[in-house]
Amino acid sequence: MSRQRDATLMATSQLSKAYGDLVALQPVDLAVTAGQRVALIGRNGSGKSTLLKMAAGLLEPSSGTVTVGGYPSGSIEARTALSYLPDEPVLYDDLSVIEHVEYTCRLHASVGWEERAVRLLEKLGLLERAESLPSTFSRGLRQKTGTLLALVRPYSLLLVDEPFVGLDPSGRDTFVELTEEAAQGGAAVVVATHQLDYAMRADRCIALRDGVRVYDGPPGDVDLAALVD
Repeated sequence: MSRQRDATLMATSQLSKAYGDLVALQPVDLAVTAGQRVALIGRNGSGKSTLLKMAAGLLEPSSGTVTVGGYPSGSIEARTALSYLPDEPVLYDDLSVIEHVEYTCRLHASVGWEERAVRLLEKLGLLERAESLPSTFSRGLRQKTGTLLALVRPYSLLLVDEPFVGLDPSGRDTFVELTEEAAQGGAAVVVATHQLDYAMRADRCIALRDGVRVYDGPPGDVDLAALVD
C-alpha cells in the first residue's frame, strides 16, 4: 500500500449523476491523495453513496469522469487498486469467514495473506468465529467481516460507506485504528459517515448537501454539525 504521499489516487472531473429530473450529485472536481484520510459527510440523500459507487465502478456517471490511480473507474486496473466496503457487506451464505478471506485474497493475487488475515481476525474479534458462517451473524459481526475482507486484500484506495452501523464502541475504535494504519501505509481512505467524531479525526472533510459540495477542508475549521443539519 506504500505510495508517494502526493500521488493522486482518486480524481473526479465534473462528475455528476442524475436520475431523470432528480440530480443526485452536481458536477464536482476533487482529488484524493495517498495517505489522506477523508470523511465524506452529509444528510441521507446528499450524494455520498452515489459518489462512492461511481468511484467504485458500480454506477455510471451521467457526466464527467472519475479515475482511480489514473485509470477509469470500473476498469480492471482501477478495481485492482480499489477496495470498497458498502453499507451492507456482500457475503456468501455458504462460505465461512476464513473461506471468504481465502477467496478474496486469491482473487486479488495477495501474497502472504495468511499472517495479515490472522492479525485482522484478532483485531476484529473474529478469530474464534473464523470457521463460522457470516450468514448467522448479527449486523455488527457482519460489518466486522466486511471490514476484514476490505482490509485483507491489496489496495491503494479504500472506500467505505457508513461503516459504524451495528458496531459497539470497541468495534468503532478498532475500525478507526485500522483505517489510520492503512493511511499511514500510503493508502487513501474515504469514509462516508454520519459519525462526526470520526470526521473530526480525519485529515479532510468533504460535505455534500442535495448533491452539492458545500465544504472541503480541515474538519477543525468548520461547524460540522451545521453541515449535516
